[in-house]
Amino acid sequence: MDIQEARLKIEELTELLTKYEYEYYVLDNPSVPDAEYDKKMNELKEIEANFPELITADSPTQRVGVTPRETFTKVEHLVPMLSLDNAFNEDNLRSFHRRVVQQVGEDVTYICELKIDGLAISLIYEDGKFVRGATRGDGTIGEDITLNLRTIRSLPLTIKERGRIEVRGEAFMPQASFLKLNEQRKADEQSLFANPRNAAAGSLRQLDPRIAASRNLDLFLYGYGEWQGPELATHSEHLTYMQEQGFKVNPHWKACSTIEEVIDYVSYWTTERPNLAYDIDGIVIKVDNLAQQEALGFTARNPRWAIAHKFPAQEAITILHDVELSVGRTGVITPTAILEPVLVDGSTVQRATLHNEDFIREHDFRLGDTVVIQKAGDIIPKVMRVVEEKRTGEEQEIHMPTHCPACDSELVRIDDEVALRCINPNCPAQLVEGLIHFVSRNAMNIDGLGEKVVEQLFNESLVKTFADLYRLTQEQLVELERMGEKSANNLLNAIQASKQNSLERLLFGLGIRHIGAKAARILAMRFESIEALQKATYEDLVSIDEIGDKMAESVIQFFAEEKVIALVDDLQQLGVNMVYTGPKQATEKIESPFAGKTIVLTGKMEIYTRPEAKQLIEELGGSVTGSVSKKTDIVIAGEAAGSKYDKAVQLGITIWDETDLRNALEEIENE
Repeated sequence: MDIQEARLKIEELTELLTKYEYEYYVLDNPSVPDAEYDKKMNELKEIEANFPELITADSPTQRVGVTPRETFTKVEHLVPMLSLDNAFNEDNLRSFHRRVVQQVGEDVTYICELKIDGLAISLIYEDGKFVRGATRGDGTIGEDITLNLRTIRSLPLTIKERGRIEVRGEAFMPQASFLKLNEQRKADEQSLFANPRNAAAGSLRQLDPRIAASRNLDLFLYGYGEWQGPELATHSEHLTYMQEQGFKVNPHWKACSTIEEVIDYVSYWTTERPNLAYDIDGIVIKVDNLAQQEALGFTARNPRWAIAHKFPAQEAITILHDVELSVGRTGVITPTAILEPVLVDGSTVQRATLHNEDFIREHDFRLGDTVVIQKAGDIIPKVMRVVEEKRTGEEQEIHMPTHCPACDSELVRIDDEVALRCINPNCPAQLVEGLIHFVSRNAMNIDGLGEKVVEQLFNESLVKTFADLYRLTQEQLVELERMGEKSANNLLNAIQASKQNSLERLLFGLGIRHIGAKAARILAMRFESIEALQKATYEDLVSIDEIGDKMAESVIQFFAEEKVIALVDDLQQLGVNMVYTGPKQATEKIESPFAGKTIVLTGKMEIYTRPEAKQLIEELGGSVTGSVSKKTDIVIAGEAAGSKYDKAVQLGITIWDETDLRNALEEIENE
């Protein structure tokens, strides 16, 4: 066989094997037995071995690389991969529908899709060939996992479309593959994966693609980013087009012309999801018409034309063995339940939040109790209630401490707060948590400074204050465990780069009480330099609609402290930027729907906790009260709102649900 004959035979076998793989892995309808597929694959391998110069990246033999890489490369998404707003019940879905109709009219069709519980991915094709695959990451920056994604047999290496297109979807591990993987890991005395989602994410972040190839992953594609393909008018047309190109699209999507049909679809899959061969954690509802999507637009984080209905949180019964106490960066003592391990919604839970002392007393939790736990939003476990009929009389009362578990200082309650708080400014636990907050993504965003590294630096007495981070040297870092020269150099570069951050990141990182990321941005835009903010009076601060009394008092008190004045001076001497460098137009005043308004919160909250909602509203100039009167401007009602809701209706007061609150907050964030 000469090289020309070999080239033609390789093209023939590649086309044939690609067809067989599509039939087997996408259509689940193979046209030939496995033995025939193996025969053709071996024939292709033999020809490529004799003519290695003819091997191409899209050959079926090249799905699995053989050389593990050292690390994953960061990649920027040209079109951000935004998250979706959540709906938790029928009322949330109807509120979403009302907002859509108000914007685009009654003539709207929705596409409902199963929300696959896996790892969000982006795939880029150029000239018909798969060239790059990445994780969602933070929505803007992801990781290049191309080699691992190539190992997924249902992912086409070539498509018919020759324009540059980016398709998006979810990589996941089928339940059968998950059970098989854990059985093998158990036999090998390795730790087990908690659920298929974690197993899929862990598999795709293996540096050796051969490991990912052995895990039998799969994927479904459901959307797109950058698109140079044909102009299509609807999302459903995109789904059909992707199927025609050979992409695996979940077959259970449905077009719904009314919100009632949407609710019926959600109800059906809420009960039917256990019968699927893979995990889903909700239903995604999208406006079908792309022109209507464009008219609806986006908030800072979410498209307004889509929403994810989250399935009801699943509950389980277990034993409360102990309570562990942790100290946060503001000194708040948080109790965590230590539980008998129990499987909840596919993952093993043995720790859950108990919130605070009042919550423990209100529910009368005791050591040894049989308790009901729930995964809130399918993520954070929390202890819900006691199964009183299981009590034996041997249960023990839970006693909260009088002194800090980290520094032994006496604990106090400030301003009638429910939280116990350590007010020792030198408490080591608070110092560490403060450092972790300072370097976090929304603050100074120092890549490579995770919790473990921060704790290591603190325990080695290399870092005690924020300023100490900017004094670290290569020599100090390479002495740390698991810190080589390259890692140390990367970390120092990240620390150096953080000096150029705009002022709002520094303000948020400093951890001023009551000042979140949004308030820090408002203050930075208004005063433009930390020097001007330090000189601001109480009147200057409260004149800003979004800054309430407590926030103003907190800023004044913070910058009056001598240690803070010294810290700011120290950071400035070390070259940390102290001025606002954001967009000029951002200095305009942000309108707040809460400024000067009286708000009442009632009912069970799902998206926010009551204290979170209260703080967010007060940060934006609102006043939250406990009772409804003629002076009330807005009532925000959760589930089982009760008499306050009824009174608001009688008085004709504006009533919001939690989704309305979130949308208002997102609107402000987007301005």
